[in-house]
Amino acid sequence: MSIRAVGLLRYLPIDDPESLLDVTIEEPTPGDWDLAVKVEAVSVNPVDTKVRSPKDKVETTPRVLGWDAVGTVHGKGKLVGGFAVGDRVYYAGSILRPGCNAEVHLVDARIAAKAPVSLAPRDAAALPLTTLTAWEGLFDRMAIDPGGAHEGRSVLVIGGAGGVGSMVIQLAKQAKLRVIATASRPLTKAFAESLGADQIIDHTKGLRAGIEGLGLTDVDYVFDTQSTEAYWDAMADVVAPEGRVVGIVETKAPLSLEPFRAKSASFSWELMFTRSMTGRNMEAQGAILTRVAALVDERKIVSTRTETLGRIDAGTLRAAHARLESGKTHGKITLEGF
Repeated sequence: MSIRAVGLLRYLPIDDPESLLDVTIEEPTPGDWDLAVKVEAVSVNPVDTKVRSPKDKVETTPRVLGWDAVGTVHGKGKLVGGFAVGDRVYYAGSILRPGCNAEVHLVDARIAAKAPVSLAPRDAAALPLTTLTAWEGLFDRMAIDPGGAHEGRSVLVIGGAGGVGSMVIQLAKQAKLRVIATASRPLTKAFAESLGADQIIDHTKGLRAGIEGLGLTDVDYVFDTQSTEAYWDAMADVVAPEGRVVGIVETKAPLSLEPFRAKSASFSWELMFTRSMTGRNMEAQGAILTRVAALVDERKIVSTRTETLGRIDAGTLRAAHARLESGKTHGKITLEGF
């Protein structure tokens, strides 16, 4: 049976009408650990634009992108427990498998969870990838206690109004941290504050100037959601002795850890896809999404969807990619329905 999807055959600039295409593909059959999900809504992330970015490569069959979905369980593999046909689930998927910009999508059940019951699909679709990145970065990589044992410590969120930054702010506040976020436009400042940021500093004027303007000499933690290279030395400068820094953006060249040595500060990478790529501790992501769904339904965490552009088709996805590549978005862009 054929299903609708959006895919690519060539890696082209987003203003090329063939950069993303409406295609038909065969409906996939679930493996032992898979959920087959009828997709209701998706969101678009920077990883989508990076994978699609121009390169000299041609696909023989359409490559489907997309790593954030909400939908209902349509079928499941023989090893899957805890889910029933008809359950609404949300997840970020695996970058090693076809993406979720398709009517039916397969996802390993261990990295999925039942979606928050209080959210419409277009709102829930904004959460999985950024929430997992934020949670793992804060609580797994920087070893912050999600229950509040590190209450009062400070975290600097570079890019507070972005998709990941907007979730870091909320989760850090749940952990009772003092949250300082960077933002430079009135819109992004207001958005970060609405999510719970205690203070805002303007990154265009330098991290050191911003921190000192708050009467601080350093911060306990730094969560960098923007350019690792651009902020490398500044992060080493403002992080406290024995502090922790996490980054999520790949670098174009090697960086020296020497700037962190005198402070015995640590730097960790956070890649949300690590668990699904390696098969290690995959069930942790399902557990995280289950905890977050409860926080959402308890009104402690909110969706960071700021716009739904329309239906899931090539034209709307091209528009979403273009918006992300402009660097002027805040929160998350979602699409709903086929």
